[in-house]
Amino acid sequence: MAGTQAKILILGGTAEARTLAQRLAPRADLAVTLSLAGRTAAPAAQGVPVRIGGFGGVAGLKDYLLKERIDALIDATHPYADTISANAVAAARHVNVPFVALRRPPWTAVAGDRWTDVTDARDAVRALGKESRRVLVALGRQELAPLTAAPQHFYLIRSVDPVDPPLTLPQAAYITARGPFDEADERALLLAHKIDAVIAKNSGGSATYGKIAAARALGIEVILLRRPSAPAADAVETIEEVMVWLDHTLTSAAARGV
Repeated sequence: MAGTQAKILILGGTAEARTLAQRLAPRADLAVTLSLAGRTAAPAAQGVPVRIGGFGGVAGLKDYLLKERIDALIDATHPYADTISANAVAAARHVNVPFVALRRPPWTAVAGDRWTDVTDARDAVRALGKESRRVLVALGRQELAPLTAAPQHFYLIRSVDPVDPPLTLPQAAYITARGPFDEADERALLLAHKIDAVIAKNSGGSATYGKIAAARALGIEVILLRRPSAPAADAVETIEEVMVWLDHTLTSAAARGV
């Protein structure tokens, strides 16, 4: 182990990453850094030192792991952040740094859900059809451009940061908000704007499930973007499992005299 503290790098941007960082922050045996992509202008407080920005692909991440003498790498990025997840797996293998992915399970449909699964935002817009509809859009700002191909719909667009400049759409409203969103508030939002379709990602977890439950209760269609394939790697589903993995990894390394 390099130095008196084990150096842990968490790839974050999710509520789970923030919670994990906060859980690890008080430990005197760890020096934790949380890495954020920098897509959110004002990220929430994280509880540990934060680095912002990309690494420069697999090669850049390999260099960072070696230069900073990272002892363990934890991928707690969003399920749709497939590029950084693949880079993390490859970089960790190249430099032999212990790696685990924290992957929240996807939502699964239950009785009453009206789900349409699509590949991407472009397919989601096609799935709306030609007749005018009123749509809640819960996607990242970088994924909104396909909406302009179907200007006949009203779009209620919710994002963490403002959409600037606004889309060139005749019928669009914008909400800037950060989850979690509970079912009651989501139901009120859908009713107030007379929403009849929701476009979202199958993010999993509880923070943004409110809109799914509210849509079910109101009989509203939900058009869900399928998750990208996750790279093959050691993975767990809960923060507690990450904690167990980390302690086992560090104990094993200490026993080997690393």
